[in-house]
Amino acid sequence: MSNKAMSVSSLQKMKAAGERFAVLTAYDATFASLLDECGVEVILVGDSLGMVVQGGTTTLPVTVDDIVYHTRAVSRGSKHALIMADMPFMADATPQQAVQNAGRLMKEGGAHMVKLEGGASQVEVVRRLSELGIPVCGHLGLQPQSVHKLGGYKVQGRDEAAAESILNDSRKLVEAGADMLLLECVPAALAAQVTNAVTVPVIGIGAGAQTDAQVLVLYDMLGITPGHRPKFTHDFMTGNGSIAEAIRAYVSAVKSGQFPAEQHCFH
Repeated sequence: MSNKAMSVSSLQKMKAAGERFAVLTAYDATFASLLDECGVEVILVGDSLGMVVQGGTTTLPVTVDDIVYHTRAVSRGSKHALIMADMPFMADATPQQAVQNAGRLMKEGGAHMVKLEGGASQVEVVRRLSELGIPVCGHLGLQPQSVHKLGGYKVQGRDEAAAESILNDSRKLVEAGADMLLLECVPAALAAQVTNAVTVPVIGIGAGAQTDAQVLVLYDMLGITPGHRPKFTHDFMTGNGSIAEAIRAYVSAVKSGQFPAEQHCFH
């Protein structure tokens, strides 16, 4: 990792140059510092902490205070990575709520960008945040905050109408001012189509190898998550002698296009 801090513009330049970048979650200063040293360009303080840190069964109980607390810790440990913080469930129900809560994540937590779930319904929220200079990452496909509405953790966009909706939503979010998109659990071909259709970087998780970046939950990548692990994850600790080596192996695999492999993708 160079001494230069990552920014929205530097990530956009990487997309333009066809250079992939690596994203991982972190929730504390120690791991944030390690990810920084190992070349991870973006650290996501995800509401996944509700499950992997707090032990919940969904992300829904996570509060803005929780995300502020963990983002502040991560921002103390990271010197170079762009820090992206999740807007938790119902934190962005209206543009006014979104502005207030995103402002807290940046002012109190030290986030450089916020991520929010939802498609066309979030256009006004994204537009207002963008107008105020708050960088936004839109989250499409499987949206964990809507797990009860979706009927579980299922691949999204498999039929033609659903795929077209995700593609249209991606364009609308970018037109509204989104600086980045994240696609979760969608067919690889659809993710490639979205990536080629928008000018902003697209991060994938369970979305094939043709996106501009990949993200995994840190504990999944280290193979320490208890119970069932999603198809799109890979244990990078296997064959590596330390956590740092595993993180570097992940970064290298993402940048070279070796991860995700076929067995990690949906069709």
